[in-house]
Amino acid sequence: MVTQVFVTGGTGFIGANLVRLLVQQGYAVKALVRPSSCLDNLQNLDVEIVQGDLNDSQLWQLMEGCQALFHVAAHYSLWQADQEVLYRHNVLGTRNVLAAARQAGIERIVYTSSVAAIGVGAAGEIVDETHQSPVDSLVGHYKKSKFLAEQEARIAVEACQDIVIVNPSSPIGPFDIKPTPTGDIVLRFLRREMPFYLDTGLNFIDVRDVAWGHLLALERGKTGDRYILGNQNLTLKQLLDQLAQLTGMSAPKHTVPAWLPLSVAWIDERILAPLGKTPDVPLDGVRMARQRMYYDASKAVRELGLPQSPLSTALKDAVDWFVNQGYVEIDTLRL
Repeated sequence: MVTQVFVTGGTGFIGANLVRLLVQQGYAVKALVRPSSCLDNLQNLDVEIVQGDLNDSQLWQLMEGCQALFHVAAHYSLWQADQEVLYRHNVLGTRNVLAAARQAGIERIVYTSSVAAIGVGAAGEIVDETHQSPVDSLVGHYKKSKFLAEQEARIAVEACQDIVIVNPSSPIGPFDIKPTPTGDIVLRFLRREMPFYLDTGLNFIDVRDVAWGHLLALERGKTGDRYILGNQNLTLKQLLDQLAQLTGMSAPKHTVPAWLPLSVAWIDERILAPLGKTPDVPLDGVRMARQRMYYDASKAVRELGLPQSPLSTALKDAVDWFVNQGYVEIDTLRL
């Protein structure tokens, strides 16, 4: 029986919700953090915190005594200038973490991939775990790095490591400290910084359901299988309308043509960034937004028992968390 688990990425959005769930369910948790990590998401939790890096050669020593590993940590960036760090953290880091787990005698691993590694269907087609876009067609180095990191997990499975792969979609909820791109949508809406919207679509899920998906994958997942942790496919407009209904604020009514943010992003990254200006709009982010990223999570629901909590609850809790943490001025919100 698994009693002690090792978690990478526990200070992040998904990781913090997973750590809370594990503690609630009676697991002893050892969380790997970098010396520079913000520990706010782990405050007041009964968790053993150990300092290290995904690429530490002696990482296995920190894992000793644990029966299971949740490798949640990843570097997220859509800036093309971050190409090298994406591959170092996401691909080489995953390779090292899995090797360390083998050396430490970890019995079972849940690896957090992403729907980004799966790719997208044609013209908004809903796809499941059997779909795989060619790596060359994945937009941006983040998606490519997550695809290659997932291949590291598959290589380790072939070498007889017990690994289950989970692919979260776009989570919503509390403890989105950075915030993530999905949280940024919520924040910009609350701050009235979204007069227009792009005609795009995503699959959304309550982040606490994602945490449960990880634990259920540990308990019930098939070795070597991937499980999409998702819930509802919505256009961005539908999500914004839900936020409007929840908050009483007005949702943007007009779309912006894709060529406009593409032009701004191209100028930002290709002209102004080399001159020393910090870019505001990532080119790869705009390219991604031109695709509807819709997914079918029925395998995880059927085989793992993945919860499908209402997105309205996740949105409300995300709004409340951002407000309570001071990300949004109450006067600005005017609920």
